[in-house]
Amino acid sequence: MALLRVRSRAAALAVLPAAVAAVLLVAGAQGRADGPLWAAVIWLVTGCAVVVLLLAAAVAVALARARPAVSPTVPLTEEAAPGLYRLVRELAGRLGVPAPSAVALTPDCDSWLEDRTHPAARQRPGAGVADGSPGRAQDAPVLVIGSPFLWWMRVAELRAVLAPVVAGTGPSAQPEIAAARRFVRGLDAAVGDASAAGRGTVRRIPARFVGRIAGMLLRGCREHAAEMERCVATAASARAQEVDYGLRIVAQEQVGLAYAGWDRLLTRVALPAWRMGRWPSRLDAGVVSALTELSRRDRLADGFVSRLGERPACDLIEDPGAADEAASLLAARLFHGGPARSGPGWAPVDWQQYPDEVVDRKWRTEAARLHRVLDAMGVAASVSVGAPGTSAADGGGHTLARVIDHLAAPGGKAEELAAGLGAAVARDEAEDAPPPRPAPAGDLADPLELWGAVPQPLFPLQAPRTGTELLADHVVAMVCCAAVDTAGAAPGLDWLDGPALLVGGGRASDVGGPVLSLVEDGDAEPLRSWLSALGVRTDRPVRLS
Repeated sequence: MALLRVRSRAAALAVLPAAVAAVLLVAGAQGRADGPLWAAVIWLVTGCAVVVLLLAAAVAVALARARPAVSPTVPLTEEAAPGLYRLVRELAGRLGVPAPSAVALTPDCDSWLEDRTHPAARQRPGAGVADGSPGRAQDAPVLVIGSPFLWWMRVAELRAVLAPVVAGTGPSAQPEIAAARRFVRGLDAAVGDASAAGRGTVRRIPARFVGRIAGMLLRGCREHAAEMERCVATAASARAQEVDYGLRIVAQEQVGLAYAGWDRLLTRVALPAWRMGRWPSRLDAGVVSALTELSRRDRLADGFVSRLGERPACDLIEDPGAADEAASLLAARLFHGGPARSGPGWAPVDWQQYPDEVVDRKWRTEAARLHRVLDAMGVAASVSVGAPGTSAADGGGHTLARVIDHLAAPGGKAEELAAGLGAAVARDEAEDAPPPRPAPAGDLADPLELWGAVPQPLFPLQAPRTGTELLADHVVAMVCCAAVDTAGAAPGLDWLDGPALLVGGGRASDVGGPVLSLVEDGDAEPLRSWLSALGVRTDRPVRLS
């Protein structure tokens, strides 16, 4: 195999100076390399050989001790999901391949096999699936399943989707493929360790040296590794054609639909909650609601809802709610960053509480921030009409009219306000950030702790908002607060679009366009017309907490 040849060539290159030195030493002992010049050459080559061998040994030890990346997952023991383990075991039997050693969930729309036989990954996420000797159960890879699939897909669909994944345990058991993968993972881990080395010179210089050598080897075998994985995937797919092939074609449509719904749910629904220090505790259940709504709106997805009468794959788990909650918390950490457990400023929220605990609070917080920035800029506060006894000093000045008048005034007021909001958001986020903590030493049971002192998202959902986007979001929040306080509107949740303004039990028309006209062009007429149609009073103060 090409990958192993790369490893063999690297080893041969490392021992080449030693071989030359051995030849010269033998020649000197036999009298064929006499004289001071030959003696100097022999000592020079021998010294180089010793240095190269020591460096090669150091690199080999570093590669062996490097900890390959382990995907953060939610472990599922066989006691917690006997039906799922039974399905996987039966599927492996039909395919004629070793069963995975365990099953774990990932908060993403993907499924794969992961080798965790390295010492750094020896924390097994659950009891073995395979029947037989403990050695096989420990050596077989872990089956990682996307949690949205379990809630959206039916049992038969999940089995069809997992068939080519489980079929990959066959090639994984082949010694050459397993050795090649260990070699690549070791190189990748060594490069990662080098980039994460501390600032101390004693540790940094050797780590950087090992990282350079590992990087060269990794670049040399990258194409071979990709070709090997393509061949493995092709072989696994061909083997899996014997199992539920027709159903798999239909199930792949559900995979695409799950991707679309999951992305919308995370970016439109979960992200606003995460930014407020709340994490929705039933994201996977929300996928079903989001995809059902998508099926209702999209004619291409019409008819998919009829399959919801069949048994969902999450029924294969004994306590779906607990698994959903664990996957939801992991999703918050992966896609947003945050503590590993609930605490002050980081609490779960269920879907019934979402409108009041997230949507309304989000609007009030952003509206309050908007007025704080206006106060700091010295913008005049207007006194509400029809509210006797109120004044600018006690909040008669927190009106929507104040915001509209400021942005509609000539002179380009939006840029200064956007800059002030950006600085205020940065300050608020810095205050709400968890305190730094030292990274733990030794073997880490939680791969997410490898982030370092302060957790950061591994897969950020969105790029930072521009000043215009930030200002528009805050103006929309102020508009919604005014609508709730003066026009009888209510905060709501749209499964595909996130926070929504409800008027008369239905969703109000989109206010984004009129707000952008105000923010970007200083044109307040579209927004005034929108507000007038809903009966919103811009001159009345709004509640900011």
